[in-house]
Formats: sequence, structure tokens, C-alpha cells
Amino acid sequence: MKIAYIAPYNTVGTLNLWEKAHNDRGNECIFITLCQTNEQYNPGICLNLPLIKPHFLYIQGRHLYYRLVRSKEGNYRHHTGFPPTWYPNSIIEKYYFDLRDWLWSFKVEPMIEKLKLLDYDIFHFEWGLEFYRDGRFVEKLYNLNKPIICTYHGTDLRSRGVIPKIDKMSTLNLTSELDLIEKHPNLQYLFLPFETSKYVPLYEIKNKIRICHSPRNRLYKGSDKIISICQILEKTHDIEFILIENKTHEETLKIKQSCDILIDQIDNMGGWGYGMNSIEGLSMGLCCMTELVPEYESFIPDHPFINVNRKTLHNTLISLIENPQKIIEHKHKSREWVIKYHDLNNVADNLYNYYESIGAL
Repeated sequence: MKIAYIAPYNTVGTLNLWEKAHNDRGNECIFITLCQTNEQYNPGICLNLPLIKPHFLYIQGRHLYYRLVRSKEGNYRHHTGFPPTWYPNSIIEKYYFDLRDWLWSFKVEPMIEKLKLLDYDIFHFEWGLEFYRDGRFVEKLYNLNKPIICTYHGTDLRSRGVIPKIDKMSTLNLTSELDLIEKHPNLQYLFLPFETSKYVPLYEIKNKIRICHSPRNRLYKGSDKIISICQILEKTHDIEFILIENKTHEETLKIKQSCDILIDQIDNMGGWGYGMNSIEGLSMGLCCMTELVPEYESFIPDHPFINVNRKTLHNTLISLIENPQKIIEHKHKSREWVIKYHDLNNVADNLYNYYESIGAL
């Protein structure tokens, strides 16, 4: 069986994990990205297309445009609808995507031919996107009766919405973000995969307790409050606080592994609970803190997280710092739990169950 993943970019490094999982099962898997990430994740077959880039200036420019045509929240405004649906906000935006589709076709079409992409058996579209905004490639696959799987990761559904043609023709929709289940009538949950065996956890506490926070987007993570509290504790409780930003993924992992406590997020501005940031920390045996809404607590009742919010974070950290045995207990729980739910092989088994449910096996 031949499986292809298409993604704007390899957001948190999961695409190479899926490639490994499928290959380990005797199948052939490739992943194609439209551009490279700042964190230097493996881009697979990277097309390096123009007019798309996960760069601050590109993202900020898009945000300013949406402030003009949508609302003052810009790119951070959540769409309504069930599911939220994308349409051009202006005639200029429509022409922009028409132009981009035309421009990209000069690279995309030869690549499709060279890779014999239409001969693949299963297609995954990360973020619910393909090469073209008008959905022409998905339409070809649909007419060939190919299984079409869309995976949504958060802001793609919250702030952009589904692409109507792609959503209409998708065979299966997946997400690892629990809050998105309430935003789409046909969305299935799949835990994020991780190669937990890559890390040997260290359960002892450092001489000076090290607390880290690694935001991709400070607003989404409630970082200003987290940073402020941790900087106060550096002065009052002799801990070391490490803010991990603007690093390659490899650098981030090395720093994170040297810590005892990871604070993921508070306020749930960018989605509920946790993501790959915490999964990495759990695999390393870190004591992980995040804000969990009641729905998430019910969904994963055996979780190892310390549930905090902006009101409780300060006192909860003090309780941990003054009782380091609690940190050690959570370190052990972290490792056991992440293997059970996020280990690559276990998650791949669940994905193949979904394949079977749609007749793809």
C-alpha cells in the first residue's frame, strides 16, 4: 500500500513519524510539504513554493489584512459555523488565491507526474489543505475513488475553517485537538504520535529546580503571565527559569531535557490542554503543567498533568518547589502515561483501525 501526506509544512515533526510508522508496517509512505519551517523539521519532499512561509512578517501581514477585512481580532478571530467554513473575504483575496494556484501549478503538476502521485492508495491532507485552494487535486482523487483523509490541528479549523470542496469530498476527518470535535459534524479523535523510546527519562531533581516554557505563540500560551510568575519565583525560591524561544527543534529538545518542570499553557487561547510540546516533555519524564478544561479532564481522567490556570499557577509551583517528591512522582506518571496513549506504534494501530472502518485496507 502506498500512502502520501501533503502538508503546508512539517509543523511539529509528526510527518516523519508517520512515514516511519507506515514503512515499519511494510507500506510505502512519502510526505510532501510546500515550504520549510523555522524550526528546521525534516521537510520531506519540499516544493519551496512562493507566497507561503511560516515567518513572522508573513504571519503578521496576514493578521493585519484580516483586521481590515474581518474584525479587530484579525487572524485570531474564531469562525462560527458547524463546521466553520472558509470563503474569500474580498475579491482581492479571491484573485490572490487564483493567482497563487496558477503560479504553483508550474511546480506542482510536474511533481505529481514525476512521483506518479495519482497511483498512491491513501492521501492525508494536513490542515485540510491540498496544493490548490480551489481543491482541484482532491477532486481528481475523488473521481478516482481514492480515500481522502483530512487532519485538523487547531487554528486551521478555528480561525480559517474547512475548504468547502475538500470537506465535501473527504472520506475521513481526524484531529488531535479535543475542542475541534465540537466544531465539525464528522471529526474523529486520534492522539498525536511520538517516538517515546527515543528518550531515557531522568527522574531525579536537579540541584536547582529548572522550570521551562516553550511557546510557539505567546498569546496562545498565556506566556506573559507564566513568565512573570516564574521570574518572581527565581528571586523568592531559588529556581532556574528557562524561556525557550526562536530555537531549532533540536536545540529546544536539548534544553527541555535538562529541566524538571514544563509549563505548557494557561487560558486555552490556542486550544484546549496540550500538544506536542507537552508530549515531548512527558516522554522525557518531565513534570508537566497545563490548563485542562473539565471536558479534557473527563476525556483523559488518568492523565499525569498538573492542572493550573492563571490564578493557581503561582501557588501550585510553590507547592511543587517546596515538596520536590511531588515532582518526582509526576515524572514517573508522565512517562507511563505518554507511552500508553502517544507511543507511535499504539497511535498507528488506531489509525489503521480507522483505515479499516472506511474500507481503505
